Amino acid sequence: MFSSGYDLGDLAGEAFADDAEQLVAHPFTAALDALDACPVPTIAGLPGHTIGGGLELALACDLRVAADGIRLGMPPAKLGLVYSHTGLRRFLQTIGVPRTRELFLLGRNIDARRALDWSLVNEVVIGPDLEETALDWARELAANAPLSVQGNKRVIRELLRAEGELDPDVERELIALREACFASEDMREGVRACAEERPARWRGR
Repeated sequence: MFSSGYDLGDLAGEAFADDAEQLVAHPFTAALDALDACPVPTIAGLPGHTIGGGLELALACDLRVAADGIRLGMPPAKLGLVYSHTGLRRFLQTIGVPRTRELFLLGRNIDARRALDWSLVNEVVIGPDLEETALDWARELAANAPLSVQGNKRVIRELLRAEGELDPDVERELIALREACFASEDMREGVRACAEERPARWRGR
């Protein structure tokens, strides 16, 4: 796999809410911030399934090359998790509103060819060609004018950031909504059901 996302299977007991919230925040957020702040373009080569937080990590890169046959998906709806508004914004900016809704509300995995149609990835190649294709892209990037490449990346980043400004009160509300999900019975059940490979029994609380 490129990444199967967070390993929530070991979370249990009284400290579940605190443990879960810490697991899906630091240091993952710091890694995403570092990719966002990187002045040079980054490329993700996806040799295997890319799920959950792993898919957001791939989206934090500027370009993505995927091996044919892999699956990509976002399972929060299957876990009882409210995803971060910053993460959802990344998907909205990449694949638009209808596809983001489909990915997050249905919680399905899609194959690499469909991911290409959705612009989740830039190119799909057969597995043995993945590394060389990604390196070819890196060589092509490195051969371009550095001031142009870095400048254009910065302009794109700042334009996207300007479009995503939220009212501070609304942002606090969204953060509180996400934090509340970690203390919910449904998230405990979703994680337990995922670990036990069975359908979850939701209670809506």
